[in-house]
Amino acid sequence: MRIGELASRAGVSVRALRYYEEQQLLTSSRTGSGQRVYPDSAVERVRFIQQLYAAGLSSKAMLEILPCVHTGDVTPQLLGRLTTERERIDRQITELTKTRDRLDGVIVSAIEFRDGKACAVSEQGELVG
Repeated sequence: MRIGELASRAGVSVRALRYYEEQQLLTSSRTGSGQRVYPDSAVERVRFIQQLYAAGLSSKAMLEILPCVHTGDVTPQLLGRLTTERERIDRQITELTKTRDRLDGVIVSAIEFRDGKACAVSEQGELVG
């Protein structure tokens, strides 16, 4: 498939795909006229790249991780890197959960205030008063 179709099917911009190629995260072959052509498997690869970026991984980290996904070749160093990234993501999840819980407290306080039941929210997101 050509770059525009891949972009559409994967839900990313053509510019993003070109960037992924620059970072060596994605490869394509070229037609005689120089147009990029991708295999159908590129759709899932691009989606996975997007998930890794959303999780905060750098393109450098992805360069280390992606070959393992396709070849199954796992070295002790790669396994360590994967474990470190997973632990970092777990910490992010914990912090996001705390933030969400505090925001829930603010929402409850706002509803109470709107309904004439004035109250305040502590730094921990708990109702006071």
